[in-house]
Amino acid sequence: MYAIISDRNNQAKVSVGDVVACDLMDATPGSELIFDHVLLVSNEGDVKIGKPNVEGASVKAEVIGEAKGKKLVIFRFKRRKGVRRKTGHRQHYTKVRITEING
Repeated sequence: MYAIISDRNNQAKVSVGDVVACDLMDATPGSELIFDHVLLVSNEGDVKIGKPNVEGASVKAEVIGEAKGKKLVIFRFKRRKGVRRKTGHRQHYTKVRITEING
């Protein structure tokens, strides 16, 4: 059984037991989250597609904690001008473990 959820304009395919990185939220580790925007639910060949969301479907998850994404390097360069600028960015995420899919 799996579902496709939408969280803050990011879509993810999840199953029970999966660990998913969501955008940073104000949630304490060990608390429970409920994702209401479920776009699709599949249960052994029985597929429910929402328009835009599946009625009555939800996904429950447990917050594991915060995590950082991989480091992105932004390098600006203009040839023959001596212009070089190197900056970076590292996104913060909230890791959650999917515990239950209702739908």
